[in-house]
Amino acid sequence: MNKRRISRPLKQLVKERAHSCCEYCISQEAYSPDPFSNEHIIPIASGGPSAGGNLALACQGCNNFKYNKTSATDPVTLQEARLFNPRKDRWHDHFEWSRDCAELIGLTPTGRATIQELQLNRANVVNLRRVLILVGGHPPSHRPSS
Repeated sequence: MNKRRISRPLKQLVKERAHSCCEYCISQEAYSPDPFSNEHIIPIASGGPSAGGNLALACQGCNNFKYNKTSATDPVTLQEARLFNPRKDRWHDHFEWSRDCAELIGLTPTGRATIQELQLNRANVVNLRRVLILVGGHPPSHRPSS
């Protein structure tokens, strides 16, 4: 069996576990023009399996920016920091919403490095958050990776 192949039930589990939100930028799949992906937290090229404990639901932007990375530079300390791991890290330990909930703020080297490397506050995502705030659709009602 090809280790890249992800079964339909596993894809559904990943989607349900994430409440149909990108596990990095918290964008909601229902409002995305592109389908979300099952992203390998530890890339296949680095030995990461196509198993539930190594998969995260990711929007196309976050998936593209993350690519095969597992670490990046923290813009505050300028030290290498590991990227956020939705299976092992608690989202609220590393991130919080700005006062208006339109942008993410990194609380730790991991949070800051992830925001910068995956561009979690890219203009189109922030604009979508602002529109959804106006209609009561953001932030999502579930708590991310608690």
